[in-house]
Parts: sequence; C-alpha cells; structure tokens
Amino acid sequence: MSMRIEHRESEPSGKRPRRRHSSAFKARVALEALKGQKTLNELASAFGVHPVQITQWKRLLLDASPGIFEGGSANRREREQEQLVEQLYQEIGQLKVEVDWLQKKGFSR
Repeated sequence: MSMRIEHRESEPSGKRPRRRHSSAFKARVALEALKGQKTLNELASAFGVHPVQITQWKRLLLDASPGIFEGGSANRREREQEQLVEQLYQEIGQLKVEVDWLQKKGFSR
C-alpha cells in the first residue's frame, strides 16, 4: 500500500508568508513590552507576532534610545566631518594644479 502526498506549488509547505512590519508598528510593540503591563505572550497574541520578535524589537529600542538625546553632538560631528572632507578635496585640487604646472615646466621625474 503506497500513500501519495500531493503538494500544491502555490502554497508553501506549512509556512505563513513573510510579513513586513512598519517601524511605527515595531516601536509601538516594543514600547508596550517596555511598559511591562502585559506578558510577552499576551502582547504576541494581541499584535500577532512571535514573543521572540517582541524581545528583539525591545532590545533594539533600548540600544537606540541613548542616541535620541545625542542629536546635537551628532549633527555637529557630521558638519565637522563634511567641512574636513571639503577642505581635503580643495587641497587635493590645489596639489593637482601644482603637479600639472610642474610637469609643464619639465620638473617631472
């Protein structure tokens, strides 16, 4: 006696399609987890995600939260970095002009 199992190609074998959640949704779920008013399993049922996923989002939120209060210094560092890059490009341009002039005058190696 042989059993024949048929698989439909349109449906993956027992797996749900992968869902993409917005960052706002992830933040809302992570904040609810941080409040601690409900268990992870209650939150997972309420939001329709796995408890491990909630734990990961909560960890990401906790890790990223100090950066929120460093906004001014991060912007200042970015501006300083951009100014340095601009200054270096200007210096490179000046050096190229000088090298070209020296090559024209026959001072090349």
